[in-house]
Amino acid sequence: MMTIFIAMVCFLLIIGSIRQLFTSLEIEHHMFSFHIFITLVLLYTVIMIGFGLIYASLSVQGVEVFMRTVHHDPPSWGHEISRGIYFSGVTLFTVGYGDLMPIGVGRWIALIEAMIGYTIPAALVAKVWQTSKRDS
Repeated sequence: MMTIFIAMVCFLLIIGSIRQLFTSLEIEHHMFSFHIFITLVLLYTVIMIGFGLIYASLSVQGVEVFMRTVHHDPPSWGHEISRGIYFSGVTLFTVGYGDLMPIGVGRWIALIEAMIGYTIPAALVAKVWQTSKRDS
């Protein structure tokens, strides 16, 4: 029950962070600004840590979310968090090293995370283009 609560809180924080980026994005006649860059870095960090906590909390509860080549007995919370955040970063940035592979419910969570990772840059470019076109 606690795992579901942690997963829901993380998911709501991720959605809130994405929404905040695109509702408060103000560009003052610039195609790029340091503020937008820092906002984007923080957004990706929140998403990566949030999904990493989802993976870790499910893994600690015994739900298999990714297959690994090396098995550690027993899984510790700290190890699962670091592994979950690593897997989240690899999934979000579509590197896919192959040392961890999503299985079961982890496939669907990784699919949602990869979709978010792909759409944020496109949405940001569209927002900047729309704002710069409106200002000119």
